[in-house]
Amino acid sequence: MLRIKNLRCYYGQIMAVKGVSLSIRKGELISIIGANGSGKSTLMSAISGLHRNWTGEIEFSGKSMKSLSPPAIVEGGVSLVPEGRLIFPPLSVRDNLQLGGYTRYRKKNGREADRDMDRIMDLFPILRERAGQPAGTLSGGEQQMLAIGRALMAKPSLLLLDEPSMGLAPLMVEKILSTLELLKKEGLTILLVEQNAGAALQIADRGYVLETGRVVLQGPAADLLCDEEVKRAYLGNDYGEFTDGRA
Repeated sequence: MLRIKNLRCYYGQIMAVKGVSLSIRKGELISIIGANGSGKSTLMSAISGLHRNWTGEIEFSGKSMKSLSPPAIVEGGVSLVPEGRLIFPPLSVRDNLQLGGYTRYRKKNGREADRDMDRIMDLFPILRERAGQPAGTLSGGEQQMLAIGRALMAKPSLLLLDEPSMGLAPLMVEKILSTLELLKKEGLTILLVEQNAGAALQIADRGYVLETGRVVLQGPAADLLCDEEVKRAYLGNDYGEFTDGRA
């Protein structure tokens, strides 16, 4: 579904992503892990069209994404849940969701989009309870649910998530990741960038490890969880806390 080959991303003369190649098959949940500054967010921005200064190849469903604008990428089936959520605080929860489905409402597919909004509110019941509230009044975890729901309103076939657990309490992280597992079971393809490596690899099919802009390790998620170098560098205590709750 998604194929990236020899991707290099630049900020001026500085190369932040250095020849990354990866692929995602339909229905997979792929996790990308790595420390701050490893190039994870830049990679996601390039895929979603927000970062334009790159060379190499990015193909989605067999078509190059090089010349596509962010709106065209969304219309083509790729939605991003950005780092930091970036909701619209003064607008209501419902309005934020409707903005996620903007291209569908513009094409007069409002009834179908409204049905999807009901489905999203079934996934995250708190959004139904708070539908009329300004989004800025939600807790951090509730805002993350809203950001995911907003991305789902575009009806993507590939969902990109950039650090969805950042700053959230463990129980909220569990809720978010359990929802991603459910979406995967329903057939959605997911690319997850996450610093909480243990949590991410627990729900993934495969994983990639980024260091200073390069893929240094890749393979089945279960194998990466057992890899001593991954354990030393990325898992630590968070992995034990997460798996203790899921065993």
